[in-house]
Amino acid sequence: MTDPLSFSSTSPRFALPMLFAGQSQKEVIVNEALLAADVLLHPAVEAVITAPPAAPANGQCWLVGASATGPFAGQSGRIAAWSEGGWRFVSAREGMRAYDIAAAAYRFFAGGTWQLAPAPTMPSGGAVIDSQARTAIAAIITTLRAAGVLS
Repeated sequence: MTDPLSFSSTSPRFALPMLFAGQSQKEVIVNEALLAADVLLHPAVEAVITAPPAAPANGQCWLVGASATGPFAGQSGRIAAWSEGGWRFVSAREGMRAYDIAAAAYRFFAGGTWQLAPAPTMPSGGAVIDSQARTAIAAIITTLRAAGVLS
């Protein structure tokens, strides 16, 4: 006799809840998956914070910083989204990007943390301008590669 098929209860990449035949209250599972997908489809966050804001608006998201407190405790590195049902936390995956509105820059998730691409230092001094320009361009290219913009 063959083994029965087994299915995971969540999707493999972002742990979105899956439906099963005969499952009761399917709308709850579908709504949870839609809320998580809403956060993940175009991640834009207000800022990095360690404690929940006083009056979040429906749909606003934040990146949970290190040493988080209150409802954010134990959620460091995750995206916190506010909805009618309260806080929802979505785990990031390696290589994911999110726009940080407060920093006016993209953050990328690498090595378990959300990072901003470091800005290259501006050239200064020197007598040979061509050499300075090459150094500045090389620094820009290195930064863009680290941010995943260039391969």
